[in-house]
Amino acid sequence: MIYVDNAATTKMSPAAISAMLNCMEETWGNPSSLYAAGQRAAEVLQDARERIAVSIGAAPKEITFTSGGSESDNQAIYSAALSGARKGKRHIISTAFEHHAVLHTLQKLEEYGFEVELLPVGEFGTVTARQVAEAIREDTILVTAMYANNEIGSILPVAQIGTVCRERGVIFHTDAVQAAGHIPIDVKKQKIDMLSLSAHKFHGPKGVGVLYTRQGIPLTSLIEGGAQEMGRRAGTENIPAIVGMAVALEESCAHMAENAARISVLRDNLIKGLSQIPHAALNGLPTNRLPGNVSFCFEGIEGESLLLLLDEQGICASSGSACTSGSLSPSHVLLAIGRSHEVAHGSLRLSLGEENTEDDVERILKVVPETVAYLRNMSPLWRDTLGGKKAFVLS
Repeated sequence: MIYVDNAATTKMSPAAISAMLNCMEETWGNPSSLYAAGQRAAEVLQDARERIAVSIGAAPKEITFTSGGSESDNQAIYSAALSGARKGKRHIISTAFEHHAVLHTLQKLEEYGFEVELLPVGEFGTVTARQVAEAIREDTILVTAMYANNEIGSILPVAQIGTVCRERGVIFHTDAVQAAGHIPIDVKKQKIDMLSLSAHKFHGPKGVGVLYTRQGIPLTSLIEGGAQEMGRRAGTENIPAIVGMAVALEESCAHMAENAARISVLRDNLIKGLSQIPHAALNGLPTNRLPGNVSFCFEGIEGESLLLLLDEQGICASSGSACTSGSLSPSHVLLAIGRSHEVAHGSLRLSLGEENTEDDVERILKVVPETVAYLRNMSPLWRDTLGGKKAFVLS
């Protein structure tokens, strides 16, 4: 099997698994309890908090443990919005190709009278600090822009956006779920006020994540109950998962440079090879994208059929975000960069990881062109296009 869907989830690292098993056996106490077993758990929890903080340039008290990226996004956005409403500020800026954990939260806020402005991302999928600066108003309370796009891999200029927001007194949140553990993050240097990450994107366990919040920015609890997480999220902490996340993030950051260098070469070889397929187009820029991300549209096919046939050949890929795989609608990300509905339906996302090899790339470059050609040959619409009855969309 060739697994190239690491943007959806990653295989857990042996070190993270080992740490979790040890924690379940040895550190089973409730960290809120005062007796020895509880205090031992509290020490382990604090150690994980410190290790994660170091990995992103934060202070331990700025780390809140959550159930993952979606919860972190929700809490960050709702917290900033409520803070703004108390000051009479109800304008929020985001981008047109955010993850639905952000977009759906913003839609909900619109129902409560907030004004949301989605910046266009252009044909290559990015926004500039200048766009953000020009959109900020006196009543703007929040800018939320993802660090790197989950479907097309575009890396946004978060440091420049952070600088603009800090100068204008606007909270800056970034969804860094795809970035954490793969490209460098320093929340202080990049002037990030709030940041979301999820462990299963960097070889940690599912169901656990982090919300970084710069000291001084108030957080509103989404879950009421006890006073865990410094009163910012009720519920007994999942110590084994948190420990596994800390180990996985530390390990990913330690090997980030070497992994990125090797995976980028595989990525570029894939892009070069798939670009030879007629009437195909790379989504996003060839450069300034996540090390492992390869996203293409192929005219004349359906992405779902392509994925099923690739699976029969032992290749695990996706057509876009795993969170929207059950939707019949084309990707909002691809529509945001100007792809037509017809072309957007024929998308393929390959997201490479540390375990992928040159042999994997060679196999993919053999199977994908053959499969695309097979699907096109079955299509009456494609025959009409070849016959001149319909114009090609992709040159």
